[in-house]
Amino acid sequence: MSIRTSLFSLATLAAIAAGASATAQDLPAPVMARQGQMQAMAINVGIVGNMARGNTEYDAEMAQAAANNLLALSQIDQRFHWPEGTDNFALEGTAALPAIWENPDGFAERYMTFGTAAQGLADVAGNGLDAMRAAVGPLGGSCGGCHDDFRQSN
Repeated sequence: MSIRTSLFSLATLAAIAAGASATAQDLPAPVMARQGQMQAMAINVGIVGNMARGNTEYDAEMAQAAANNLLALSQIDQRFHWPEGTDNFALEGTAALPAIWENPDGFAERYMTFGTAAQGLADVAGNGLDAMRAAVGPLGGSCGGCHDDFRQSN
């Protein structure tokens, strides 16, 4: 592992820890776990998204690391993160809509769509900007689709 990749991983972990401590309030552990996972997803989507939009220079190693992180995050078993009574109507500090519990199959399907898109990105992220750009679209669509149906908008 290169120093650059190690620093990237360390920065990602630090951001997750900072986010978790900032939102720790009185939230139950499952809520903090899912929020930490979502923050890690956002950091990594931001890396490839900024490269795809031309906001940062394409770096094959960084793109591949972010894509690999997203793939790993997509494989986390979610069943412990979503206990009943942890939606935004029941708890302050979460954006999870009750629709998650009303339509668990739809929610699971959205998560699987994210996993498929993350796999597609991981397969090509280090193979050049054009290949990565083509795979970022489906990834962003999977995130947006889930947010549209299951997350309170800001």
